[in-house]
Amino acid sequence: MSRSLSASTRQEKRLSAYLEALGQAAGHADRIEPFKSYCKGLLLPGDRKSVEPLAARLAPDNVRRMHQSLHHLVADAPWMDEDLLARVRSGVLPAMQKQGRVVAWVVDDTGFPKKGKHSVGVARQYCGQVGKQENCQVAVSLSIATWKASLPIAYRLYLPEDWTNDPGRLKATKVPTEIQFQTKPQIALDQIRQAVASEVPPGVVLADAGYGVNGPFRAGLT
Repeated sequence: MSRSLSASTRQEKRLSAYLEALGQAAGHADRIEPFKSYCKGLLLPGDRKSVEPLAARLAPDNVRRMHQSLHHLVADAPWMDEDLLARVRSGVLPAMQKQGRVVAWVVDDTGFPKKGKHSVGVARQYCGQVGKQENCQVAVSLSIATWKASLPIAYRLYLPEDWTNDPGRLKATKVPTEIQFQTKPQIALDQIRQAVASEVPPGVVLADAGYGVNGPFRAGLT
């Protein structure tokens, strides 16, 4: 039992230190604790991961205050997800490389089924989770992989043209007006260029046929 408790304590300390380091990407000291709470909420059991149910699980005796704190972090606070992902990479990649070198960069897109119409980028489009056209959001990602592990290093939400051509919709959801329509291969190329500029260890680029049949994507890789 004592060994089990000791291992659990070490894991808790490691997680706390990891979240503390990531919290620095929130951009302001007042956001670190809400950031850590939000991450813990995402890790807790429960199907719904929006702010309200997370607040209820994290602080059942003070749901309103926790809800306000999490909502400000997610909806209003000006922090950059690129900075956060860079901090994740700086902490995780060295541990991965102890098990072997980077061998591949993996381009992929992931669909998130949605019931409503107000989430940014939501539209009826192909959703890999359900294997058919569905109301969903889609994110393009770039991951690096060794033979034993992989790590996402870039995520970008795909905005269909119905969204980028609707200034009112963009304003209502606080999407910057300078955002222009990009195809998924164009988004992936931007992510790859940024990874090259950041001197991420190189690997063979892997992608499915949706990217492979795209001539400008192949030319951009070259």
